[in-house]
Amino acid sequence: MVLPGSPETPDRPAPVLAVAPDDLRQLADHDATPRTLPGRAGPLAALDTGGPGPSGTVLMVAGYTGSKEDFAPLLAPLAADGFRVVALDQRGQFESPGPDDPAAYAVPELAADVLAVAHLLAAETGLPHLLGHSFGGLVARAAVLADPAAFRSLTLLGSGPAALTGPRVELLDHLGPLLDAGGVELVSATLEQLAMTDPRAQAVPAPTRAFYTRRFLRNTAAGLRGMADAMTTEPDRVAELAATGVPVLVAHGEGDDAWSPAVQADMAARLGARHEVVPGAVHSPAVENAPHTLKVLESFWSSLPAAAR
Repeated sequence: MVLPGSPETPDRPAPVLAVAPDDLRQLADHDATPRTLPGRAGPLAALDTGGPGPSGTVLMVAGYTGSKEDFAPLLAPLAADGFRVVALDQRGQFESPGPDDPAAYAVPELAADVLAVAHLLAAETGLPHLLGHSFGGLVARAAVLADPAAFRSLTLLGSGPAALTGPRVELLDHLGPLLDAGGVELVSATLEQLAMTDPRAQAVPAPTRAFYTRRFLRNTAAGLRGMADAMTTEPDRVAELAATGVPVLVAHGEGDDAWSPAVQADMAARLGARHEVVPGAVHSPAVENAPHTLKVLESFWSSLPAAAR
């Protein structure tokens, strides 16, 4: 989920981000090729690093209001280390069109898209490792539960065990009335005003802020509604995931302000999963501290038995 977070508090100050002030984050050079992949409800926009992927194939799923570019800083380094990486816009996000029915954005519907892409990648370069960021983690989990044999591993990046709670839900409570009053345009303008009260948002370079606006305006209204409903009603499925036997990594920023670090640590313990904390990151480690996130991911994938990689 890419929304302004809650302000820092005296007992939990925001971490100092590892991103340099001139780092363009989602606009980082990556050399990946834009590609259109078949989803269950229409075409899905992706970035594909290509190649045979001797180190493995990776499928990355963006979170709420996010996009494939949220993984941009990871793409070139992973490709250089032999991975074939495909980063995906979910239906209704940025460059992926989507249906006008909010019900089409329920978690099982979105997970079916992920499975369709995973099966295609498996035929091209082998079973993929799956990574879901934030709400994308809930979708990725559902894809694994639907077909555990379709994936080599699952990484939950800044995601949680169940429905989102806390200050970000308060933002989502205002979503419906804003959409009714002024559509996606009014929601975008309101979030921009809110974001600029946060010093962390103020430090984001102007070209990246412009990208955020352009991207947000291309979300479908139905997708914003449907995904918000899905994210705030998702049941706890940790026990089901643990029962699949699929290797899981739980990773998050040290200052995550969506699902809290404590909640994610507890989820990892219940899963018996590897647990990693990314310093200098809040809710988007792939852009806030890409070098450390890269180390965490490659260490996890390389630790798996050869038959599971």
